[in-house]
Amino acid sequence: MESRAPDNPSRPFQRRYPPELRERAVRLVFETAAEQGERHGAVGKVAKQLGIGPESVRQWVRQAEVDRGDRSGLTTEERARMKELEREVRELCRANEILKSAAVFFVGGARPRLAAMGVEPICRILAIAPSSYYAAKTRPHSARAVRDQGLSRDISRIHAEHFSVYGVRKAWRVLRREGIAVGRDQVGRLMRGLGLAGATRTKRIRTTRPGPVSARPADLVERVFTAAAPNRLWVADLTYVWTRAGFFYTAFVVDVFSRAIVGWRVLASLRAELALDALEMAIWHRRDAALAGLVHHSDRGVQYLAIRYTERLAEAGR
Repeated sequence: MESRAPDNPSRPFQRRYPPELRERAVRLVFETAAEQGERHGAVGKVAKQLGIGPESVRQWVRQAEVDRGDRSGLTTEERARMKELEREVRELCRANEILKSAAVFFVGGARPRLAAMGVEPICRILAIAPSSYYAAKTRPHSARAVRDQGLSRDISRIHAEHFSVYGVRKAWRVLRREGIAVGRDQVGRLMRGLGLAGATRTKRIRTTRPGPVSARPADLVERVFTAAAPNRLWVADLTYVWTRAGFFYTAFVVDVFSRAIVGWRVLASLRAELALDALEMAIWHRRDAALAGLVHHSDRGVQYLAIRYTERLAEAGR
């Protein structure tokens, strides 16, 4: 099997690795260096273990050190911002060139000059083939577009006839009863396009019930959800999942450094034990690590402001 050479021989072929693999490689290098007491050999060992080129791992580690403030240079956020600014500059330059080229059609006022009017001059300035313009102008609507227009009229009629309370499922069944062969997903797509929706009695699920204003702790994170090492910042939250048996609530605790869920719990109610059990699992899961400098961040829900929850945090040294 022959390997394909890169288009540019002076620039070697570079693989694109997922961000999760990069974070794992950097974390393993730091952990290996901490165990050995030195950095020498840690990069090569981790690169061989993960099947990645040592130079790639070395670059990731250097960038991580820059992000942590241990090395001078542009951080990942600054590099991304610079790339975004360069892209915006390119788009602005292109738009400016198009406006300069099109300005010839508006010399002397708002109306174009008669000599400059026409499809061919405009297409020549905008680098578009005139045949493409004429083809798009004279091209008939596709069979799908024509069918969608007819179905949209039928759906709007059915929705209005039933006092605007029918949703996708009932509108689809009415269409089928009328002998119109259409799929349920197609009805949903057209209703979304028309801005139509059915009435619902579903009660909105609330996972955050605000606690007293005076009992809210200070925000130590300030929307900066990054950590330089494990067990520096934990983030806790609640969500809900619909099952055949009804709604179930899930509490979880995430280590911001590795994005790993270190504690979780599922219950059928929003009792304080839900969040407390997830915290207990997280503490047990990291029982061999030092948690003295850990910052715990959550929303202002009453589950996280409960006395038992705050006392458990105090006992663990947070």
